[in-house]
Amino acid sequence: MNNMNQMMKQVKKMQEQMMKAQEELGTKTIEGTAGGGVVTVQVNGHKKVQSIVIKPEAVDPDDVEMLQDLVLTAVNDAMTKAEEIANKEMGRFTGGMNIPGLF
Repeated sequence: MNNMNQMMKQVKKMQEQMMKAQEELGTKTIEGTAGGGVVTVQVNGHKKVQSIVIKPEAVDPDDVEMLQDLVLTAVNDAMTKAEEIANKEMGRFTGGMNIPGLF
């Protein structure tokens, strides 16, 4: 019975640490870029887009598709980096197991 109580305390402590790590992820800012920095996207650790900056030289009214591609590339770059950071941070608790819906 004593082992069960200890185990429950450890589980509760791990849950608290995981929740704190999740909160901290939300405060991180991750940046993705495209076109040598003419498009920059910032996301937080929860993969929510915070800002998109487009330099004037990226805007060509005759080539809107290029700008769309640059924005898409920058967003994907930022999201990939955010995912890597989340996996690294939360991997401490899961031992490298990918638990769907956890983060």
